[in-house]
Amino acid sequence: MKNTLFGKDILSTRNITKDEASSIFRRADELREIVQTKGSTDILRGKILTALFYEPSSRTYASFISAMQRLGGGIIPLNGMTNTSVAKGETLEDTIHVFDSYGDCIVMRHPEVGTSVKAAVYAKGPVVNAGDGTGEHPTQALLDVYTIRRHFPSLQGTTVTLVGDLLNGRTVHSLIMLLALYTPSRINLVSPNELRMPEEYVAYVQKTGIRVSQTDILNDVVSTTDVLYATRVQKERFSDVKVYERLKHRYVITRDTMKLLKKDTILMHPLPRVGEISPDIDGDPRALYLREQVPNGMYVRMAVLSLILKK
Repeated sequence: MKNTLFGKDILSTRNITKDEASSIFRRADELREIVQTKGSTDILRGKILTALFYEPSSRTYASFISAMQRLGGGIIPLNGMTNTSVAKGETLEDTIHVFDSYGDCIVMRHPEVGTSVKAAVYAKGPVVNAGDGTGEHPTQALLDVYTIRRHFPSLQGTTVTLVGDLLNGRTVHSLIMLLALYTPSRINLVSPNELRMPEEYVAYVQKTGIRVSQTDILNDVVSTTDVLYATRVQKERFSDVKVYERLKHRYVITRDTMKLLKKDTILMHPLPRVGEISPDIDGDPRALYLREQVPNGMYVRMAVLSLILKK
């Protein structure tokens, strides 16, 4: 099968086909086996990744670094730009041209929506969007759907509930569009009115025929949910701290919440969490955020890098 991802920018889940997602998931399975049995491979020996992170990150940054190293490639790690020429006023265009000449691909996080798209215009090699403000985070969505499909292989007939800050959460923006490829029967959107999912994403999914419902009451939908995906209220996106304080703990997943879920429902979170999930349910077998999502992030990013960098 032709690798249509070779040399491709990964900027948005709206530009990823179902066949491409399937290729990523198959490769992730293969690389999972390699890591668990051998620790690493050298399929990207001689390739160099630049991690260009203008905004704080721990898991995404570390998983890309680890992914490239386990694939045998090299890294240029920049997490925070205070000690670079960006602090001196260097333009985005010049920064991209410089690191594009040093390496083979750029993984980029930036606080402004659309910056990765601009970077892709300047770069000759592929650019991967590792989060652009309140825009998207496509590799997080890929690892999330990869994780979901290990429990619900087809996703058809399932109900997925997204809860929390759906306005500013770039993870759920990418996730809801990727889910549309797999046609769950229903997607519930649970949030305060101030933090509702932007209409463009709701309309995108509704065009596929998936039923979408919106509510501000979590208990109305948890008992029929197969996938419960919680997100944090993002303090850094609020201009009024008082509004943040009023909304930050509107939804907290507790043991009482877990009692309302079905026995095979899975609970997910992109992390970091700041109070949305009580730590005393981390041991529940349905709680996948630490047990599965975190390691799957590395396997899926290994898969993405191997496919975009090797024909």
